Amino acid sequence: MSVREAAETGTVHRWRWVALAALLTAEAMNLLDATVVTVAAPVVHADLGGAVSDVQWFGAAYTLPFAVLLLVGGRLGDLAGRRRMFVVGTGAFALASTACALATGPDALIAARAVQAAAAALAIPQTIGLIRVMFDGRELARAMGAIGPVMGLTAVCGPVLGAVVTHADLFGTSWRAAFLLNVPLAAAVLALAPLLREDRAPRPPRLDLPGAALAASGTGLVVYPLIQQGAGLWPLPLGAGSLAAFAFHQRARARRGRGSLVEPSLFRDRGFPAALATSTLFFAPTTGLTLVVALHVQLGHGGGVLTAGLTLLPWSCGLAVASWVAGTRLVPRHGSRVMFAGLAVFLLGLIIAVAVYDASRGWRLAALALCGVGSGLFTPAFFTTALSRVRPHETGSAAGLLNAVQQFGGTLGTALLGRVFLHALAAHSAAHAIRLTFWCATGMVAATAVAGAFMTARERR
Repeated sequence: MSVREAAETGTVHRWRWVALAALLTAEAMNLLDATVVTVAAPVVHADLGGAVSDVQWFGAAYTLPFAVLLLVGGRLGDLAGRRRMFVVGTGAFALASTACALATGPDALIAARAVQAAAAALAIPQTIGLIRVMFDGRELARAMGAIGPVMGLTAVCGPVLGAVVTHADLFGTSWRAAFLLNVPLAAAVLALAPLLREDRAPRPPRLDLPGAALAASGTGLVVYPLIQQGAGLWPLPLGAGSLAAFAFHQRARARRGRGSLVEPSLFRDRGFPAALATSTLFFAPTTGLTLVVALHVQLGHGGGVLTAGLTLLPWSCGLAVASWVAGTRLVPRHGSRVMFAGLAVFLLGLIIAVAVYDASRGWRLAALALCGVGSGLFTPAFFTTALSRVRPHETGSAAGLLNAVQQFGGTLGTALLGRVFLHALAAHSAAHAIRLTFWCATGMVAATAVAGAFMTARERR
């Protein structure tokens, strides 16, 4: 190899890592946008007005469409090209973020959040495929390994950044600055997008739009009555029926040899359906409680948005540190047992929170830190275990479905725990409301352990 060729090879090598930074920035934007509004939601509601349930919709309007459209976004990348869909999704995300910042009422903000989610669902599923086409061997492992620390750091920074930006009231923008942060980040990602290599599936699958419509209507009908006050429970059976129809529809398409959003063979082993239940049950309290803690600080005790963000800091730090330790050291040695250890630590934190949450600030922060540590221990062990028995041709579908169910669980937790807290706060004291919410979360985590036992039953045998 000549000196010139070596220099060109080194330059290409360096630019690949710059392109990776662009992909990781897009991943971080998505997680930031899902968490940055959590602590600012009461401030947004006070500014825009509307029903109390809108506080929950500010978050659910993002996580629910994102969950439903993730699988569709992945398929569109296979069909039209992953780099192309990544660029379109990132550009649309920046425009939708601007619309969020300019919203003049709660309905406009909720609608813009849904558009944001659709844009994120178009861009985020492309990142893994783009990383795989740019790297191989040890470099691929290093590139994939960078995702965890970036996501952990983002999880720590999200609530605090939202609180700091809102509290700073930059140029009188208040909470709107939290959305405007996405615009320069997205612009930087788009500027680096030409460094990405185009990639698409060699045999692109057919796009299953009827299946996507059934999944969207089913999840929407399940979540809507849990958030919207006075809606009644009549949409719940309709939602369950739509989800059942989605399952039959997927099997029918697979039998006819047509493309489906979900690989039906995943459900031949009861471990994977149990993993989906485990994911839903676990991520419901982890997401729902962060909203409730922020609401308790601001609505229950009259604290500011910065106080709410700092209150969540022990949880975020515990999650980030424990996730790194579990992923790099504990899971390779102890496997799925780390998952149950994480649930035990999480339960301990919840029980301490019930006992002393309003009695001692120090114990409150310690309890939240334990919850974060438990969540951090559980998450890498869960995903490693859930994907361990998945066959190669099922990997993409399994990962997408687990990610979608995780988002759905978070939406469900926001709906259920948010409703429990707000209803109890209106009828009783803030102390009663927060204790009742933590008890409900304790029940969800206990149910997670039962589902996890079914998930790992064959592994133990």
